[in-house]
Amino acid sequence: MSKWRPVTCDVPQGSVPGPVLFNIFARDTNSGIECTLSRFANDTKLCGAVNMLEGRDAIQRDLDRLEKWADLMTCKVLHMGHGNPRHKYRLGGEWLESSHEEKDLGVLVDEKLNMSLKCALAAQKANHILGCIKRNMASRSREVILPLSSALVRPHLEYFVQLWGFQHKKDMDLLERVQRRTTKMIRGLGNLSCEDRLRELRLFSLEKRRLQGELISALYQERWGGTVYQGV
Repeated sequence: MSKWRPVTCDVPQGSVPGPVLFNIFARDTNSGIECTLSRFANDTKLCGAVNMLEGRDAIQRDLDRLEKWADLMTCKVLHMGHGNPRHKYRLGGEWLESSHEEKDLGVLVDEKLNMSLKCALAAQKANHILGCIKRNMASRSREVILPLSSALVRPHLEYFVQLWGFQHKKDMDLLERVQRRTTKMIRGLGNLSCEDRLRELRLFSLEKRRLQGELISALYQERWGGTVYQGV
Protein backbone atom coordinates (compact mmCIF):
# COMPACT_ATOMS: atom_id res chain seq x y z
CA MET A 1 0.00 0.00 0.00
CA SER A 2 1.45 3.33 -1.03
CA LYS A 3 1.66 6.36 1.23
CA TRP A 4 -0.67 9.33 0.85
CA ARG A 5 0.60 11.90 -1.63
CA PRO A 6 -0.90 15.26 -2.66
CA VAL A 7 -2.41 15.34 -6.18
CA THR A 8 -1.41 18.63 -7.79
CA CYS A 9 -2.72 18.06 -11.33
CA ASP A 10 -5.57 16.40 -13.21
CA VAL A 11 -5.35 12.98 -14.87
CA PRO A 12 -5.92 12.13 -18.57
CA GLN A 13 -9.45 11.21 -19.61
CA GLY A 14 -10.18 8.00 -21.52
CA SER A 15 -7.41 5.82 -20.15
CA VAL A 16 -7.98 2.06 -19.90
CA PRO A 17 -7.20 1.75 -16.14
CA GLY A 18 -9.00 5.02 -15.31
CA PRO A 19 -12.43 3.52 -14.44
CA VAL A 20 -10.78 0.74 -12.42
CA LEU A 21 -8.66 3.19 -10.44
CA PHE A 22 -11.68 5.42 -9.78
CA ASN A 23 -13.71 2.43 -8.55
CA ILE A 24 -10.88 1.56 -6.17
CA PHE A 25 -10.80 5.16 -4.98
CA ALA A 26 -14.57 5.30 -4.46
CA ARG A 27 -15.14 1.70 -3.38
CA ASP A 28 -16.35 2.65 0.10
CA THR A 29 -19.27 4.74 -1.21
CA ASN A 30 -21.58 1.68 -1.03
CA SER A 31 -20.68 0.89 2.57
CA GLY A 32 -23.89 0.55 4.60
CA ILE A 33 -26.15 1.60 1.71
CA GLU A 34 -29.77 0.41 2.10
CA CYS A 35 -31.05 1.26 -1.40
CA THR A 36 -29.55 0.33 -4.76
CA LEU A 37 -26.30 2.09 -5.61
CA SER A 38 -25.15 1.67 -9.22
CA ARG A 39 -21.79 3.01 -10.30
CA PHE A 40 -19.83 2.99 -13.53
CA ALA A 41 -16.61 4.96 -13.14
CA ASN A 42 -17.73 8.38 -11.90
CA ASP A 43 -21.43 7.99 -12.86
CA THR A 44 -23.27 7.05 -9.68
CA LYS A 45 -27.01 6.40 -9.24
CA LEU A 46 -28.81 5.91 -5.94
CA CYS A 47 -32.21 4.30 -6.60
CA GLY A 48 -35.04 3.41 -4.27
CA ALA A 49 -38.78 2.75 -4.30
CA VAL A 50 -40.80 5.35 -2.40
CA ASN A 51 -44.17 3.68 -1.86
CA MET A 52 -44.24 4.79 1.76
CA LEU A 53 -42.40 7.26 3.95
CA GLU A 54 -39.97 4.50 4.95
CA GLY A 55 -38.67 4.48 1.37
CA ARG A 56 -38.08 8.22 1.45
CA ASP A 57 -36.29 7.96 4.79
CA ALA A 58 -34.07 5.13 3.49
CA ILE A 59 -32.96 7.25 0.53
CA GLN A 60 -32.24 10.19 2.81
CA ARG A 61 -30.17 8.02 5.16
CA ASP A 62 -28.12 6.80 2.21
CA LEU A 63 -27.60 10.38 1.04
CA ASP A 64 -26.36 11.23 4.52
CA ARG A 65 -23.84 8.39 4.22
CA LEU A 66 -22.66 9.84 0.90
CA GLU A 67 -22.28 13.34 2.31
CA LYS A 68 -18.49 13.15 2.50
CA TRP A 69 -18.42 12.74 -1.29
CA ALA A 70 -20.60 15.82 -1.82
CA ASP A 71 -17.70 18.02 -2.93
CA LEU A 72 -16.94 15.55 -5.76
CA MET A 73 -20.54 15.14 -6.93
CA THR A 74 -23.06 17.11 -8.93
CA CYS A 75 -26.33 15.61 -7.71
CA LYS A 76 -29.91 15.88 -8.92
CA VAL A 77 -33.13 13.98 -8.22
CA LEU A 78 -35.09 12.30 -11.01
CA HIS A 79 -38.61 11.37 -9.86
CA MET A 80 -40.11 8.48 -11.85
CA GLY A 81 -43.42 6.67 -11.86
CA HIS A 82 -47.07 7.63 -12.02
CA GLY A 83 -48.25 9.44 -8.88
CA ASN A 84 -44.73 9.94 -7.55
CA PRO A 85 -44.95 12.01 -4.33
CA ARG A 86 -41.84 13.96 -5.44
CA HIS A 87 -40.29 14.20 -1.99
CA LYS A 88 -37.38 16.57 -1.46
CA TYR A 89 -33.96 15.32 -0.43
CA ARG A 90 -30.82 16.98 0.83
CA LEU A 91 -27.14 16.19 0.59
CA GLY A 92 -25.36 17.71 3.54
CA GLY A 93 -26.90 21.12 4.11
CA GLU A 94 -28.07 21.60 0.53
CA TRP A 95 -31.48 20.65 -0.88
CA LEU A 96 -31.10 18.70 -4.11
CA GLU A 97 -32.58 20.11 -7.29
CA SER A 98 -35.18 18.05 -9.16
CA SER A 99 -34.65 17.33 -12.85
CA HIS A 100 -37.07 16.30 -15.59
CA GLU A 101 -34.39 14.46 -17.59
CA GLU A 102 -30.79 13.34 -17.17
CA LYS A 103 -28.18 11.73 -19.40
CA ASP A 104 -26.98 8.38 -18.07
CA LEU A 105 -23.99 6.83 -19.85
CA GLY A 106 -24.94 8.64 -23.04
CA VAL A 107 -28.65 7.79 -22.89
CA LEU A 108 -31.11 10.61 -22.17
CA VAL A 109 -33.69 9.42 -19.62
CA ASP A 110 -36.70 11.49 -18.59
CA GLU A 111 -39.08 11.10 -15.68
CA LYS A 112 -41.75 9.45 -17.86
CA LEU A 113 -39.29 7.08 -19.57
CA ASN A 114 -40.38 8.56 -22.89
CA MET A 115 -37.54 7.95 -25.32
CA SER A 116 -38.82 10.08 -28.23
CA LEU A 117 -36.33 12.85 -27.50
CA LYS A 118 -33.50 10.30 -27.30
CA CYS A 119 -34.51 8.94 -30.71
CA ALA A 120 -34.59 12.46 -32.18
CA LEU A 121 -31.14 13.28 -30.81
CA ALA A 122 -29.68 9.98 -32.06
CA ALA A 123 -31.11 10.53 -35.55
CA GLN A 124 -29.89 14.13 -35.58
CA LYS A 125 -26.33 13.13 -34.69
CA ALA A 126 -26.31 10.25 -37.18
CA ASN A 127 -27.65 12.50 -39.96
CA HIS A 128 -24.99 15.10 -39.17
CA ILE A 129 -22.20 12.53 -39.53
CA LEU A 130 -23.78 11.12 -42.69
CA GLY A 131 -23.84 14.65 -44.13
CA CYS A 132 -20.13 15.01 -43.38
CA ILE A 133 -19.43 11.75 -45.20
CA LYS A 134 -21.46 12.90 -48.21
CA ARG A 135 -19.66 16.25 -48.41
CA ASN A 136 -16.14 14.93 -47.94
CA MET A 137 -16.10 11.59 -49.77
CA ALA A 138 -15.99 11.76 -53.56
CA SER A 139 -16.61 8.03 -53.96
CA ARG A 140 -20.15 6.65 -53.73
CA SER A 141 -19.17 2.99 -54.02
CA ARG A 142 -20.53 0.50 -51.55
CA GLU A 143 -16.96 -0.43 -50.58
CA VAL A 144 -16.52 3.11 -49.22
CA ILE A 145 -19.97 4.13 -47.93
CA LEU A 146 -20.92 0.92 -46.10
CA PRO A 147 -17.80 0.68 -43.87
CA LEU A 148 -18.02 4.38 -43.00
CA SER A 149 -21.71 4.06 -42.17
CA SER A 150 -21.13 0.95 -40.08
CA ALA A 151 -18.31 2.58 -38.10
CA LEU A 152 -19.53 6.18 -37.76
CA VAL A 153 -23.31 6.38 -38.31
CA ARG A 154 -25.03 3.18 -37.20
CA PRO A 155 -23.52 3.10 -33.66
CA HIS A 156 -25.46 6.28 -32.84
CA LEU A 157 -28.68 4.53 -33.87
CA GLU A 158 -27.99 1.36 -31.88
CA TYR A 159 -26.00 2.37 -28.81
CA PHE A 160 -27.74 0.75 -25.81
CA VAL A 161 -30.87 0.38 -27.95
CA GLN A 162 -32.07 -2.52 -25.76
CA LEU A 163 -32.28 -0.02 -22.91
CA TRP A 164 -34.04 2.91 -24.52
CA GLY A 165 -36.03 0.92 -27.05
CA PHE A 166 -39.10 2.40 -28.73
CA GLN A 167 -42.60 3.37 -27.73
CA HIS A 168 -43.90 4.91 -30.95
CA LYS A 169 -43.75 3.92 -34.59
CA LYS A 170 -42.72 7.47 -35.51
CA ASP A 171 -39.53 6.99 -33.49
CA MET A 172 -38.73 3.76 -35.33
CA ASP A 173 -39.35 5.44 -38.69
CA LEU A 174 -37.14 8.36 -37.72
CA LEU A 175 -34.15 6.06 -37.27
CA GLU A 176 -34.96 3.91 -40.28
CA ARG A 177 -34.91 7.03 -42.46
CA VAL A 178 -31.23 7.51 -41.62
CA GLN A 179 -30.37 4.05 -42.96
CA ARG A 180 -32.57 4.62 -46.02
CA ARG A 181 -30.68 7.85 -46.69
CA THR A 182 -27.38 5.98 -46.32
CA THR A 183 -28.24 3.22 -48.80
CA LYS A 184 -29.63 5.74 -51.28
CA MET A 185 -26.22 7.47 -51.40
CA ILE A 186 -24.58 4.39 -52.90
CA ARG A 187 -23.95 4.60 -56.63
CA GLY A 188 -26.41 2.68 -58.78
CA LEU A 189 -29.00 2.03 -56.04
CA GLY A 190 -30.82 5.35 -55.87
CA ASN A 191 -33.71 4.21 -58.08
CA LEU A 192 -34.41 1.01 -56.12
CA SER A 193 -36.89 0.72 -53.27
CA CYS A 194 -35.56 0.63 -49.71
CA GLU A 195 -36.24 -3.12 -49.41
CA ASP A 196 -34.45 -3.82 -52.69
CA ARG A 197 -31.47 -1.72 -51.65
CA LEU A 198 -31.16 -3.62 -48.37
CA ARG A 199 -31.45 -6.92 -50.21
CA GLU A 200 -28.81 -5.88 -52.73
CA LEU A 201 -26.44 -4.80 -49.94
CA ARG A 202 -27.27 -7.84 -47.79
CA LEU A 203 -28.29 -5.61 -44.89
CA PHE A 204 -31.01 -5.93 -42.27
CA SER A 205 -33.32 -3.10 -41.35
CA LEU A 206 -32.62 -1.56 -37.95
CA GLU A 207 -35.81 -3.18 -36.67
CA LYS A 208 -34.57 -6.65 -37.61
CA ARG A 209 -31.15 -5.92 -36.11
CA ARG A 210 -32.84 -4.99 -32.81
CA LEU A 211 -34.85 -8.22 -32.94
CA GLN A 212 -31.65 -10.15 -33.60
CA GLY A 213 -30.01 -8.54 -30.57
CA GLU A 214 -33.00 -9.32 -28.36
CA LEU A 215 -32.97 -12.99 -29.46
CA ILE A 216 -29.23 -13.25 -28.77
CA SER A 217 -29.77 -11.72 -25.33
CA ALA A 218 -32.67 -14.10 -24.57
CA LEU A 219 -30.68 -17.16 -25.65
CA TYR A 220 -27.67 -16.02 -23.63
CA GLN A 221 -29.77 -15.54 -20.48
CA GLU A 222 -31.48 -18.90 -20.94
CA ARG A 223 -28.17 -20.75 -21.32
CA TRP A 224 -25.87 -18.88 -18.92
CA GLY A 225 -28.19 -16.71 -16.84
CA GLY A 226 -26.33 -13.51 -17.66
CA THR A 227 -26.93 -10.28 -19.54
CA VAL A 228 -25.50 -9.43 -22.93
CA TYR A 229 -25.74 -6.22 -24.98
CA GLN A 230 -25.83 -6.26 -28.74
CA GLY A 231 -22.58 -5.23 -30.36
CA VAL A 232 -22.62 -2.70 -33.19
